[in-house]
Amino acid sequence: FVSQEVFLFGATLAENIALGVSGRPDRAAIERAAGIARLDADVAGFPDGYDTTIGERGITLSGGQKQRTAIARAIFTDPAILIMDDALSAVDTATEEEILGRLTGIMRQRTSLIVSHRVSTVRHADQILVLAEGRIVERGTHDDLVARGGTYAELHRTQALEEELAAS
Repeated sequence: FVSQEVFLFGATLAENIALGVSGRPDRAAIERAAGIARLDADVAGFPDGYDTTIGERGITLSGGQKQRTAIARAIFTDPAILIMDDALSAVDTATEEEILGRLTGIMRQRTSLIVSHRVSTVRHADQILVLAEGRIVERGTHDDLVARGGTYAELHRTQALEEELAAS
């Protein structure tokens, strides 16, 4: 489970990624998980790399780095079910797209549930459920839902316009 609000410990980045795994963690697996979560480039700039102590609650990390650390932790544990609850909300859309591309193979090997307010996060899902007031109001693929012109299509148009405005 990867939550929007991440809890990290005042330990090294490697220890936070390998949290919950018994025995001596495989360093190469930690680095692979960090790479999939697109944390590897940031780690290259840390004073002690994966051995950098990140402080209580990850105080030395940005919001996006915290979320990507939690994603790396989830990947490292190799779960049968992967649940991501707005786990990419603190990263920009380009980084989000790159992480989702790297996660594609991981998600194909297990049941994956992604909760998000961003259409870009869920657009490639096999099934998208649109909730309003705690009820499912639409269900389908991205293309189906956009073609229907309902709640999802409106959200898609709004977010596309916001991205256009931000780019200009």
